[in-house]
Amino acid sequence: MASMSSTPFERTQRVAVLGGGPGGYEAALAAAQLGAEVTLVERVGVGGAAVLTDVVPSKSLIATADAAVAISEASDLGVQFYAKGERGKPLKPEIAINLAAVNKRLMALAGQQSEDMRATLLEAGVRILSGHGRLEGSDAIVVSTGQGGTDFDRVEADTIVVAVGAAPRELDSAKPDGRRILTWTQLYDMKSLPEHLIVVGSGVTGAEFASAYMNLGAKVTLVSSRDQVLPGEDQDAARVLEKVFKRGGMTVLSKARADKVETTKDGVTVTLSDGRTVDGSHCLMAVGSIPNTADIGLAEAGVELTEQGHVRVNRVARTSVPNIYAVGDCTNFFPLASVASMQGRTAVFHALGDIVIPLEQIKITSNIFTAPEIATVGYSEKDVEDGVADGMVYKLPLAANPRAKMMGIKDGFVKLIARKGSGTVIGGVIVAPKASELIYPIAIAVERRLTVDQVSRVFAAYPSLSSSITDASRAMHLFNIS
Repeated sequence: MASMSSTPFERTQRVAVLGGGPGGYEAALAAAQLGAEVTLVERVGVGGAAVLTDVVPSKSLIATADAAVAISEASDLGVQFYAKGERGKPLKPEIAINLAAVNKRLMALAGQQSEDMRATLLEAGVRILSGHGRLEGSDAIVVSTGQGGTDFDRVEADTIVVAVGAAPRELDSAKPDGRRILTWTQLYDMKSLPEHLIVVGSGVTGAEFASAYMNLGAKVTLVSSRDQVLPGEDQDAARVLEKVFKRGGMTVLSKARADKVETTKDGVTVTLSDGRTVDGSHCLMAVGSIPNTADIGLAEAGVELTEQGHVRVNRVARTSVPNIYAVGDCTNFFPLASVASMQGRTAVFHALGDIVIPLEQIKITSNIFTAPEIATVGYSEKDVEDGVADGMVYKLPLAANPRAKMMGIKDGFVKLIARKGSGTVIGGVIVAPKASELIYPIAIAVERRLTVDQVSRVFAAYPSLSSSITDASRAMHLFNIS
């Protein structure tokens, strides 16, 4: 986009961004594209925790686990691997995971992504300051740039965007030590596959890492305080995933709350609230996150926070202070990297007077990177059951799809949710390999208010997994008029 020109009577708008994760990065880039004078403050590196210790390395690890599964299940497709043994006897080789090499690659990828993002910002004219920043009132950020906090820069701004993210929640009864009791940011220091990984927490993060390490070959126990994994997600999807987990050898402890985690001589012991104990080699604590909003001057600047410390924002990411915006996991909106990025651009567009469309949570697409993946958008089946949305639901098992049969896919489904009467698509769920890619046409249908009949008229390649979306939409036409 061409930069905005200014006359001698106009002062260039000054934008300061605190935090260089996905939201801060997009805010800084958008502001530079609109001709603002932009300063980005980041203490760990451009990309923030999302790139350096969270999304990029974790999804790269999951890609490695997917590759291991593809190799192990290749025999179902008639592909066999043999190594010659003694006296010419064929021996089927075992899959070996070099976790040290895997983690080295993950962190290298994360570092390279961070450098690429930094280069893009510099090319756009963004000034980058490395250090710890805090707000000084509503019109400046003070940055500690020297070792020991001895040197300071003061950045004055007309608009401030807060994008400080969140960090893993830590419990006093299960204090991470970085060796045996770990947060998800500490997993990449392991040199070998854990003999027995106990995952405490069955939300998105817990389920993703439990899935990945099971598929890499580790023994995994998942401790869930609820009656199903992924509480709050589509129940059919959660049931499919739990079935896959148990079939893969994972132990799933439902309605089991972990009271404390202690290190032992050569591992960990997790004590449950009912007195049972689980022994393992390592424990991953996946019990949520807390926003990095403490002690950065937000309250002093008049920014309203929730009781949990999240910044309250509206649909254009504006806070209670008119010229201060906040984006990403530090807000009370929706904790996804894709949402943070969209919030960042929306905030800057609104602040600088560009065209802006307020964000709607119901149109946000999310994905859980387990195996199989779970992707959702729009209203849920529970919303229909609870009367929140007047809809109809149709679920098509993926096993009926010809491409799925060719690929040996046994688990998963496509679920469409459409409004009664009009047939407008208002939601969808896909459980499948690469569901993150397959959900896109349903997201478009939700965003553009397409009907199931309109979706059904779109040609899908044959054979393809995406044709299940067409088949489901066609079935809902019949369902709608019956």
